[in-house]
Amino acid sequence: MQVMPNFLPHVEIESGPNPTATVIWLHGLGADGNDFATVVPQLQLNGCQAIRFIFPHAPSIPVTVNGGYVMPAWYDILGANLICQQDAVGIKRSENAIAALIDRELGRGISHQNIVLAGFSQGCAMALHTGLRYKQKLAGIVALSGYLPLADTLAHERSQGNANTPIFMAHGTQDQVVVMDRAEVSKNALIALGYSVQWKTYVMGHSVHPDELADISKFLRDVLTA
Repeated sequence: MQVMPNFLPHVEIESGPNPTATVIWLHGLGADGNDFATVVPQLQLNGCQAIRFIFPHAPSIPVTVNGGYVMPAWYDILGANLICQQDAVGIKRSENAIAALIDRELGRGISHQNIVLAGFSQGCAMALHTGLRYKQKLAGIVALSGYLPLADTLAHERSQGNANTPIFMAHGTQDQVVVMDRAEVSKNALIALGYSVQWKTYVMGHSVHPDELADISKFLRDVLTA
């Protein structure tokens, strides 16, 4: 008997019937998939093919930086500066789970070139980490208010399939959770490796700005044109 994969639980929303594209959107630390599900009606998707939005729920684990409190997290955060100590095992575990969701969409008839991986904060970190290592070319990566984890391993672990995948990277100038410097170092590291990064900043904290949603809409229309 074939054993079916145990996929991450998730919320699904379709922008129209018979979707031919998918956006997998990863939430931040302590949230869940419902956190960004409300964004879909705010996106301006005219000109796009019908899109299936998938909002996975991260598993609940103890988070060291929060005193071991159990909360939804894609990986453990071991220190406040995010990169001196990193939970490589947890990041890899979530990478595999997210890649399985991408593979599931391929099995549902969606072309890998019509799949966008998006994320906010810790979800942004996982979108960059997973998308740039995924074996087949994706349509794009949306990286919001986050950073590039395990940056030192990307050069030898990255997939050539996603070497030219467009990246929309955005950050708040007043972010006190993932500070601007951390995001800018990540952006510069990606550019140094040859990635095409569209970089936007907004006067906001660790949140989402209305202008940012408009820019995300344009990015999705650009990479998922009908």
